[in-house]
Amino acid sequence: MGVQGLTSLIKDNSHIYRDVQFRDSRLVVDGSNLSFHLYCTAGLDQTYGGDYAAYENLIERFVKALRGCGIQPYVVLDGGDDHTDKKLETKKKRAKARIQTAHKNSQGWRNGAIMPLMCISLFRQTLVRLEVPVVRCFLEADREVAALASDWKCPVLSNDGDFYIFDLPAGLLPIPHFQWQKAAQRRYVPCKKYTASGFCSFYNIQRRVLPAFAVLAGNDYVKLEDMGVSLRLEHPVRAPNISWRRSHLEALLCWLGDFQEPQEALVAALKLMGEVSREKEAEVLQRLSVGMEEYQLPPSALGRFFTDGTVPPLPPKDQGLVPDWIRLPFTEGRLDKVILNVLRLRRVRLPSMVEHGRLTSSHLTSRPIRQEMYGLLLGEEEVEEYDREGLLLTSRVVRPVCRGAARQLSLDSLDKAELSQRVRVLMEALEVEPSCFQGVEPHLRLLVAVTCYWMQNASPTPDLELQHALLLGLGSAQPECNG
Repeated sequence: MGVQGLTSLIKDNSHIYRDVQFRDSRLVVDGSNLSFHLYCTAGLDQTYGGDYAAYENLIERFVKALRGCGIQPYVVLDGGDDHTDKKLETKKKRAKARIQTAHKNSQGWRNGAIMPLMCISLFRQTLVRLEVPVVRCFLEADREVAALASDWKCPVLSNDGDFYIFDLPAGLLPIPHFQWQKAAQRRYVPCKKYTASGFCSFYNIQRRVLPAFAVLAGNDYVKLEDMGVSLRLEHPVRAPNISWRRSHLEALLCWLGDFQEPQEALVAALKLMGEVSREKEAEVLQRLSVGMEEYQLPPSALGRFFTDGTVPPLPPKDQGLVPDWIRLPFTEGRLDKVILNVLRLRRVRLPSMVEHGRLTSSHLTSRPIRQEMYGLLLGEEEVEEYDREGLLLTSRVVRPVCRGAARQLSLDSLDKAELSQRVRVLMEALEVEPSCFQGVEPHLRLLVAVTCYWMQNASPTPDLELQHALLLGLGSAQPECNG
């Protein structure tokens, strides 16, 4: 999300953008951001489980529009959380807000956007089917997206405010201004382009100082209020329609105009924080300096994967925790990022679903399946799950389960298990006997197994009308839906 209020500030000074006719170029796409934007701005269902057929069609039209303009998208998806937990508190706050939003949406309000659970999977699968290059990072995608675009000298497509801070040679194309629906008639995409140099020129600050602006203003990684300090700037008299946040950002930008180097600005900022101890000054300076490092771009680890299939190495801290065989299927997006969070942090954050707060979380139904997964990944080590109880975000320690055929498997060689053994593990986790597949077509067996598990374990029990609707859906399923 970047610096709070920065997107609105730029929107109110829209001449910072430059109108462009985008065509015949590579384009590095922030996939998680685009997936959310496409679904939530198209008016598709968010309350009753998702409108996946319409979403698939929307993705197809988007890709067709880009190809008609000679634009080659390279899509990068988010990976797992890193070892430092630097964004954990930010993510907790967002999770709490989504719980409230989901509850209100369950009552018919349109209070905010909640993505249906399978949207990102469908997004990736559709891109693969359309032969659009797509990759999942081992960590969050922002730096990798920026690094790849910097190496390739092509723009980024995103709506994430962090890209207003990164040094992108070809700039940022903000998704809300990317008018791909108009591309068919024009053979180009009308859009707006943002560059950090244009922003810095408008506010008369040095480009090198922009990361200092981000950390002093507060972003997802570091906030002054979390350290118990604040920046005491002189704000100009505000017009009635100007928020305090915008006034503060503009005052900070004006103050930064006196500095040539970011570290010089950070040291000077300490004097604007009132009387604090030397120990506190050292702590604040250290955390601000580390926060600025997020905007220093490493050489891209993804370029060679897109060009010749070379799989990026695991982050150093993951070596020894994550088996090497996971690298390829994870990078290709065939393994969910929850796998890395379990191996890396022994933690899972369960996504919000649209359901009434008085009901128990739907994730409780699938907890036994997750326990089987934890057993395969960790053996007997416990996992911390974040879910909701009522309208509160809570965490609970969950014990792994390893039984039956799963006890014969080892994580290091899990990829070498025979297909028959994998099927046994899955059927045991779903508590399904082979006899239930008599007369069932092969492409429907997984659907039948999952349905049996759901009907036996869901709380409240699915009513008869819902069961009839599900049977009608199963009856229309085609073999190509399998997998």
